[in-house]
Amino acid sequence: MNLANLDLNLLVTLDALLEHRSVSRAAEQLGLSQPAVSAQLARLRRHFGDDLLARFGNQYRLTPLAGHLRGRVRTAVTGVERVFAAEPDFDPATTSREFSLVMSDYGVAVLGPDLANTLGREAPGARVRFIANTPAVVDNARQALTGIDLLVLPHGFVDGLPHQDLYRDDWVCVVDAAHPAAEAGLTVEQLRTMPWVVTYHGPTASTPAARQMRMLGIEPHVQVVTENFLTVPGLVAGTDRVALLQRRLAERLPAGVRALPCPFEAGPLVEAFWWHPMYDHDPEHHYLRDLLTRVATEVTGIGRGR
Repeated sequence: MNLANLDLNLLVTLDALLEHRSVSRAAEQLGLSQPAVSAQLARLRRHFGDDLLARFGNQYRLTPLAGHLRGRVRTAVTGVERVFAAEPDFDPATTSREFSLVMSDYGVAVLGPDLANTLGREAPGARVRFIANTPAVVDNARQALTGIDLLVLPHGFVDGLPHQDLYRDDWVCVVDAAHPAAEAGLTVEQLRTMPWVVTYHGPTASTPAARQMRMLGIEPHVQVVTENFLTVPGLVAGTDRVALLQRRLAERLPAGVRALPCPFEAGPLVEAFWWHPMYDHDPEHHYLRDLLTRVATEVTGIGRGR
């Protein structure tokens, strides 16, 4: 395909339409009129031979093709933004760069506030974008990392890419505070029979602790699946369900939910970040890697005896 024959402004419009699923909201984001965005949507529909946005009642939904394109379009737009935001001499104090990190809500909860605050002090004109972690991104990490800065996740999912360890965490089991196990402790046999809330459950998606559990022959009876760690306590509270959760999140559990030691060797969680080797010597990227490492050291107390 000859890119010279394409209007790359359509890529930005497509990104806004796929994100908002609304012509009016996309127009507001882009600073364009609704008729202008409607005309661009018509051009996109002709190009792809697909409606992209299909009306269902009073709402628009993504067509299967649009859903497939969504991740690719965001990656492409981010890559274009990075090209035109490049600076000959990088200075955090004057940069207007947007830094993008793919992280789970667990990672954002632990590191996000301090990362955003430190960036705000050192690079007040910069912006950080936290992108939700998905199995599709992890399974295609090398390709995804051409359009994002960092992928933050534990060891055990990505190989063959540069990385930097951040901190260690442990796994605990979470149950309702009124559950008998809250006082007596959990047994392996109970884990085999209790209903489970699990995170990132699929053929290639899982947590390291869940993988270890299966290796020990503990196949959970999965009742609820979520891709948000922060929703786990609410899905356990008031039920007989059990779930695995990182200790750093379990320390923030609401009333009515208890964290218990795992009755099996769950193994540690080693949180790290990964990047594409083409950014090894990029000064902007080097700054971000150093920033995230500094923030993790401060937040988790690494190197200070904690």
